[in-house]
Amino acid sequence: MTGARFVDVALPLPLFQSFTYQVPGAAELPAPGTRVLVPVRARRAIGIVLGETDGRGVKAPKEIAEVLDPAPAVPAALLDLARWIAEYYVAPPGLVLRAMLPALLTSARAPSPAPRARRIARIARPLESLEERDRLFARAARQRALYEALESLGGASETAHLSAQLGFGAGVIRALEGRGLIAIAEEEAPRDPFAARAVPAAPPLEPTAAQREAVAALRGAAPGSAFLLRGITGSGKTLVYIELLREIVERRGRSAIVLVPEIGLTPQAVDRFRAAFGERIAVLHSGLSDGERYDAWRSLHSGARRIAIGARSAVFAPLADLGAIIVDEEHEASYKNGETPRYHAREVALVRARAEGAVAVLGSATPSLESWTNAQAGKITLLTLPERVGDARLPPVEVVDLRAAKRAPARGERAAVMDPFRRVFSEPLEAALGERLQRGEQSILLLNRRGYAAFVQCEACGDVLACPNCSITLTYHKSPERLVCHYCRHEQPLPERCARCGGDTVRQRGLGTQQAERLLAERYPYARIARMDVDTTSGKWAHSEILDRVGRGEVDILLGTQMIAKGLDFPNVTLVGVLDADVGINLPDFRASERSFQLLSQVAGRAGRGPKGGEVVIQTRVPSHHAVRCALTHDYLAFVSEELAGRRDPVYPPFTRLANVIVSGLSEEAVARTALDAAAWLRRLIAQRKVAGVSVVGPAPAPVERVKRRWRWHLLLKSEHPAPLTQVARYFMERFPVPARDEMRASVDRDPVSLL
Repeated sequence: MTGARFVDVALPLPLFQSFTYQVPGAAELPAPGTRVLVPVRARRAIGIVLGETDGRGVKAPKEIAEVLDPAPAVPAALLDLARWIAEYYVAPPGLVLRAMLPALLTSARAPSPAPRARRIARIARPLESLEERDRLFARAARQRALYEALESLGGASETAHLSAQLGFGAGVIRALEGRGLIAIAEEEAPRDPFAARAVPAAPPLEPTAAQREAVAALRGAAPGSAFLLRGITGSGKTLVYIELLREIVERRGRSAIVLVPEIGLTPQAVDRFRAAFGERIAVLHSGLSDGERYDAWRSLHSGARRIAIGARSAVFAPLADLGAIIVDEEHEASYKNGETPRYHAREVALVRARAEGAVAVLGSATPSLESWTNAQAGKITLLTLPERVGDARLPPVEVVDLRAAKRAPARGERAAVMDPFRRVFSEPLEAALGERLQRGEQSILLLNRRGYAAFVQCEACGDVLACPNCSITLTYHKSPERLVCHYCRHEQPLPERCARCGGDTVRQRGLGTQQAERLLAERYPYARIARMDVDTTSGKWAHSEILDRVGRGEVDILLGTQMIAKGLDFPNVTLVGVLDADVGINLPDFRASERSFQLLSQVAGRAGRGPKGGEVVIQTRVPSHHAVRCALTHDYLAFVSEELAGRRDPVYPPFTRLANVIVSGLSEEAVARTALDAAAWLRRLIAQRKVAGVSVVGPAPAPVERVKRRWRWHLLLKSEHPAPLTQVARYFMERFPVPARDEMRASVDRDPVSLL
């Protein structure tokens, strides 16, 4: 094949290889990062060009069907980043590259999406004198009305607006165009979901001494530097972020990325940056439509907008000359992708910033133990904001021991104990709520369990209704009434009789946000209550609508799951109550205590942000647990000291590198057998290849054994150093013979945030 040219192409397939395709005829050689449409067996797929190759060993190469991009969709820096992700997280390169692009650019059905267009009518010939108008429109009153309407609209308007809102027909518009009085042209109409939301005025803020020191350190940072900004809740981390962006974007003309956890990416959070930078911001998150994501991506790729704000995947924003990456609430587990490629956006941000000469800032009031130990080891620079801005102080915290309510009550106490409200709301929390309602102040209540009741149980035989697809109990939802699995979304009606014994004594057990909302409404019928959980925020702007009501003072009590614990800043919130701090604290996961402490600390920080101050009430059955004790005193350092001691024996991150190998399939017995074979295979590999420092723990059934009809076993790979762990995990994924029956699968989760 003399003169033939070939390129390596990554395809979105679960294979650890690229594919060779021939460049047709005299076509230009597509640059690395360019999308191409190629034949794959009996269909076509969109792949990404990795580079030119000599085509040796390819017997019957297929040709590229179409080159889709005039310029690479994946810039060179992102292509290098994709290679690192594929190597480190043991992921097929094609799946990594697909995750970097908006969905509209990866669908072979419409490989070249067009931007949305709109038709604009503009005045082409000004009519200065009244006499000229009278002459031209002597017998065309509707044309004159349309012409003068355009004048009142500033000389231009969408033709759709002229027709639908103002009532001018297409014939009138064409007539004016035919006479040369107006011109009609098609223009791009970017789909910006925030366009209709008013940009708030930037409030005048005077930085504190600690904020000035942090900003100065970031401005003077060397390219590729990384910082951990530990600031207590309410200390003004956002101001530091904004001042850094002013330096990077406005003074140096570079670009920047701001990552925010998905649950914290509310319009209120975006408003703070839009107030400072206006239309230079593009927002990327899962709540956008495919078209909105595509338009935001295009504005960043073209350089029209220079700041990307978004959740996890915004770390792949196609920005040139990147100057800063900010990871707010860097401890959040939502930065870890839950499916292949299982990357952690915080780690990807650090790698990208170092490679592109950008400053990386990890911000949190309660940093992850990994980031904290890296700062203590000098790998990243620690900056601190030890005090709240203004005269605000951290609120005092009261811990209520729920076990006291279980003791045998005295005669006078029995009525209170039998009260359903008192079973959930302790006397101190009830009193505090009543005071806030009397004073016209607001309260936030956290219960990190949605639904009405945690499970449904027969009182006669004890049977608990479980999901038929998962090894998890069904949660009872009252509105609409149904039983729901929060893993696979299976739903079924609430039975009138027990399926096992036929008894009619099926009862709800446990507490969820729906039940807490009902109890509050019954006790305080005059209170304005808003519930914020997955069930009430499924709509596109549901988060915004609820929080805007809180900001306007139209809500007295905001009740919700963990989504209310992040980033909310309402000065009139003077009480935070945690209804059950034990939710999640005893899960069979090595990070359970860390997550519980972070959640308690974050939600406590919502109180006392204004001049009225505030207080926090935490209800728990384990008041002596270090996550609760340290949250009581807002003592992050004490928590870190105690938690790190528990991670040394048995050893867990941050003192070791971890990979969770998960085997799943439709047959419980086959999954168990394959997991045992995988563990033995890995132990032989490590011994035969003499891989130092890598050990295998397990296998064992996963804590949640069955999800979406698939049985799950797992084993752990531990290593002091990352390189040998990468070597073993990659060899396993490429060579281990996974049985073809029972839909068996094996996957590797590098640096897992949870082992559930």
